[in-house]
Amino acid sequence: MPRTLAVLMDPIAVIHPQKDTTLALLLEAQRRGYELLYMQQGDLAVRDAAAWACLAPLRVRDDPHDWFALGDAAWRALAGIDIVLARKDPPVDAQFIYDTMVLELAQRNGVTVVNDPRGLRDANEKLFALHFPQCCPPTAIARDATELRRFVAEHGEVVLKPLDGMGGKGIFRSRHGDPNLNVILETLTGNGSGFAIAQKFIPEIGAGDKRILMIDGEPIPYALARIPQGDDFRGNLAAGGKGVGVPLSERDRWIAAQIGPELRRRRMRFVGLDVIGDWLTEINVTSPTCARELDAAFGLTIAGLLFDRLEAGA
Repeated sequence: MPRTLAVLMDPIAVIHPQKDTTLALLLEAQRRGYELLYMQQGDLAVRDAAAWACLAPLRVRDDPHDWFALGDAAWRALAGIDIVLARKDPPVDAQFIYDTMVLELAQRNGVTVVNDPRGLRDANEKLFALHFPQCCPPTAIARDATELRRFVAEHGEVVLKPLDGMGGKGIFRSRHGDPNLNVILETLTGNGSGFAIAQKFIPEIGAGDKRILMIDGEPIPYALARIPQGDDFRGNLAAGGKGVGVPLSERDRWIAAQIGPELRRRRMRFVGLDVIGDWLTEINVTSPTCARELDAAFGLTIAGLLFDRLEAGA
């Protein structure tokens, strides 16, 4: 009987197949003989305290013009599925949290969920980095604009961003005396109703915002440096940054070693660290990317390394 893998993701029809890490994971699972099943957020349910989903059979191809085919969806219990890949992009909102609770029911019935549902709830991608203050630049998180302005005045030049964003959206570079600072803070906090994060600006962003991929707490030995282009200070690929593969530095390896044991403890099997210069800025746990770019640059098969670990039961 073939092994089964279900994926919870954003609509597969709108991904960018050449660089989509979820597709790389699905291609590797299919190569290994897994039966693939597809679902989105609205396809999850609970029946009699058990996790169910409306799952569509899925076939994938490494073709930038024709990368998937779906069969007819049908309801089935998640118990009995071997692996569920939870790859829904942020925001981590109330519906995302509820999804993790449903997936935790599946996990209790023996399903391997990657990443661990409790970890997805607990490890906010900005806040979780602050569990490792020795690795992080000066950072403040607040709803209160006065507190955030105090931080800006103390550190001069800063980056301000929402607590639940991704892909470079809603990120501002500002400084003490910026006439736009108040409106930036009003926008990011919703006039004080939500948290925003401020970090001291790291000039080394010019050399790239490095993505380090971690499998079971161990780093892939290369990072993708996402280098800002033109006048934009953001290195995010979704914001137009250019990806360049680089070997890990000694500092990168030190940061990975600080974080790895906690990732293993929380059963966070596949994680992305964001490092600028010498500093950790985020820990990406929901749907870390850049595997395809690193595979192409260094002849790796990162998805294969992950599945080796999953199948070893480590």
